Amino acid sequence: MAIYETPILIVGGGGFGLATSIFLSNLGVESLLIERHAKPSPMPKARYLNQRTMEIFRQHGLADSVYGRAVPIRNMSTTRWVTSLGGDGPHDRKMLFEMETFGGGSLWTHYRDNSPCESAIYPQVRLEPLLRDHASDMRTSRMFFSHSLVAIEQHTDGVTARVEDRNTGEMHTVHARYLVAADGGKTVGPMVGAVLEGTPELMDMVTVYFRADLSAYLDNDDSFAYWMANPGGDTGSWSSGVLGKLGPTRFDRHSEEWMFHFSFSSNDPARFEEQSLVPRMRDLMKIPDLEPEVLSIGHWIVQGVLADRYRFGNVFLGGDAAHRHTPTTGLGLNSAIQDAHNLAWKLALVVKGRAGDALLDTYETERRPAAQRNVDWALFTFSNHQLTGAAIGLVPGDAQRSRSNFEALLADTPDGESRRHRFREVMKLHNTEYQANDLEIGVQYESGALVPDGTPQTPRDPTGRRYVPTTRPGARLPHAWLERDGQAVSTHDLVPRDGFVLIAARRGSPWESAAREAAEAFGVRIEVVTVADDATVRDQRHGWRRIREISDDGALLVRPDQIIAWRSIGAHARAADELKAVLRSVLRETEATA
Repeated sequence: MAIYETPILIVGGGGFGLATSIFLSNLGVESLLIERHAKPSPMPKARYLNQRTMEIFRQHGLADSVYGRAVPIRNMSTTRWVTSLGGDGPHDRKMLFEMETFGGGSLWTHYRDNSPCESAIYPQVRLEPLLRDHASDMRTSRMFFSHSLVAIEQHTDGVTARVEDRNTGEMHTVHARYLVAADGGKTVGPMVGAVLEGTPELMDMVTVYFRADLSAYLDNDDSFAYWMANPGGDTGSWSSGVLGKLGPTRFDRHSEEWMFHFSFSSNDPARFEEQSLVPRMRDLMKIPDLEPEVLSIGHWIVQGVLADRYRFGNVFLGGDAAHRHTPTTGLGLNSAIQDAHNLAWKLALVVKGRAGDALLDTYETERRPAAQRNVDWALFTFSNHQLTGAAIGLVPGDAQRSRSNFEALLADTPDGESRRHRFREVMKLHNTEYQANDLEIGVQYESGALVPDGTPQTPRDPTGRRYVPTTRPGARLPHAWLERDGQAVSTHDLVPRDGFVLIAARRGSPWESAAREAAEAFGVRIEVVTVADDATVRDQRHGWRRIREISDDGALLVRPDQIIAWRSIGAHARAADELKAVLRSVLRETEATA
């Protein structure tokens, strides 16, 4: 039996666990990750990486690796609803509706102006190996695969875990200061008594991950998904099914790999049988001679649940262990990456003795409300798909009426035009799923590791589409392009991943010396950046001036996770004292320890 000592034990090697390991390593903190499986999941799982996730990956040196392999924005800029891909009937191979998605097409200007990063399609089946490779190259990160958590015991100064090597059956002991549950809620949550609240089961889904050449049935290169609806399909599901593009080397209609989702009854034994799934795919797509190479088959539950707590003593839940989403709007994995980003810098400061343990309470204070909004939004956008079938005229359990309504929808008659108009109006609701820019980058924490300035929250777009930049404490630092040493840099590039940044608007501002004094007092890194015409960093395009919401005498303090911790709109008579009080509050330090 071996005994291991580590500041942070991470249980689970999926997206959240691996990201946490990498972020901690970049912050100079050792961790030990255990994962019960020897290899990553063979299923695509989540595939949409939104702008906020790519911003985080950019800060931690991962974005270029992802972009170099991912489906680019031009090939994921639309979603289509079609009757089928094949077939030669009068209603086959018809496009019912097309919607711009994820910052493509006419959406591009708004998305581009608000972030230095594009969204991307990169499925977990490829993302997780990339993250594993990246983490394994870091000296402060240890990873044990084929190892399972058996038991944990908490005490005042940490956690003792019993871990089994699944290859040998040997038991090991791990002593850790903190434990991060990244296991999808399979082991740690039940051990600590976490309760998942919400909607536990909406639908039983099956995914077929396969390789095939579908180019002969497609007439466009820019759709990332094709929803199919026809009266011969399963009228009790979302639609007949949805086909998704995966690459990995061709991202147009010649994509080599695909995934296909459809629903089954949870007690139907055929839901895992390739011999029944492939014929069903052929029928739904109306490609009778399709001979796909099936790579894997997966089963998953559509749900929307949230853990009642994120912290249990020295144990922290994140990712699917803390929240599980319907796949609509793609918020699950993206929320998990933000969990890791939020938690890692706080763990790093506490482990290094530069912040009080109470700083870790703010992880739940901030991330749980954000996850609640995302879970609710995903459920809301999922419900829109139930309206789609009704707008088409599909009647669950009544194939004859469904066929009659479907034919009426496509008929060249006044009634048909009215039906199509109604259908198009209903389909506009899906912009809350595919154009939710504010949901993706507009996070606003109301309390936590921040100092509110008493200003009201920026109004949110009820459709989730339009993000409005703000520097109100608790918000993500707005993006603007600046110039430093002749090179274009984002405001995000001003934020060190291992420290704070104070952004001033005038050279020689009292805030500059105040920041240096506060940094020395608390032993934390605070970069001081002045953005001014006569400074090293200049706002040549005046984009920052338009959104900074501070005067030339004001300042912003931004956390390592690019969230604004504090704002002074104007000057302060005692700048150094003010900034020390702010830092003490953010770090949850007492007067005696500062």
